Amino acid sequence: MKNITLILSLLVAFFSFAENEKKYSQEEYVSMWKEIAIQQMNEYKIPASITLAQGILESGNGNSLLAREANNHFGTKCSDWKGETFYKEEGSSSQCYRKYKDAKKSYQDHSLFLTTRTRYSDLFKLKMTDYKAWAKGLKEAGYATSSTYPQRLIDIIEKLKLHEFDLNEMQENTDKSEIVKKEVENKVVKTLMSNEHQVQIHANKIKYIVAKKGDTYYRISKEFGLGMWQLYKYNEFGERKDYLVAGDIVYLEPKKRKNKVQKQLVVKEEMTLRMVAQNEGVKVQQLMKYNQLEQEDAILSKGTVVKLK
Repeated sequence: MKNITLILSLLVAFFSFAENEKKYSQEEYVSMWKEIAIQQMNEYKIPASITLAQGILESGNGNSLLAREANNHFGTKCSDWKGETFYKEEGSSSQCYRKYKDAKKSYQDHSLFLTTRTRYSDLFKLKMTDYKAWAKGLKEAGYATSSTYPQRLIDIIEKLKLHEFDLNEMQENTDKSEIVKKEVENKVVKTLMSNEHQVQIHANKIKYIVAKKGDTYYRISKEFGLGMWQLYKYNEFGERKDYLVAGDIVYLEPKKRKNKVQKQLVVKEEMTLRMVAQNEGVKVQQLMKYNQLEQEDAILSKGTVVKLK
């Protein structure tokens, strides 16, 4: 009888604690995470309003089990993940989710998720102030299966006026972006002291550097005042690439739609179409179109003729 009484007491204490546990409102969530969302917007060019609305919707204002136990605010699963994991029972199965040391890491990983996967590339052609187009674009790119997902994001953004963060940051950073642009242009004519990278001009009229031993994309992004998302986009990394090999070409601006010097080339050694695109400064999607290929990583044998425009 004593054991039963003890168990009942423990259960009452547990449920009492659960009921009294702090529950965050949408407004409190925004107050806690708006600065991080704005930082991510400046770095990766994803509207802060969209990031916050997704965080609110997918983490239940930060109150979900996944957010509390794994610091995972965006429901990001374990695919291609080498970090800590968190298993959550869903129906008759257990789903694996990414676990972070802090929620800020979850925000950064969410930004990388969107910027390093080609299926979301069309989002970055949209205006950062057009939150409605971004909400619909996420659904069209396959981020969510629910037909109501875009409208739910839009409703949260308009209710909490999250779009004001986008407008304010755009206006405040207009002058800064011009300064960064001029700094990058100035670096074309000199060797930088930090890593002794010399900006070169490709025959296809594109600025680039050649990676040295020990280089990282993060270091290069800071050196040139570029966002990581820009390096990924300019160099067409379909997935996040965390390493550099000495001799790699790293473009500092977008590749061209065609080669302005020659119409075609003959492959001298086995390589992929992606490698040709990087060497010739032409967008890989355009090469796929010119050569009627369906895969950017298609292996090209020695002697293959590749059309460049």
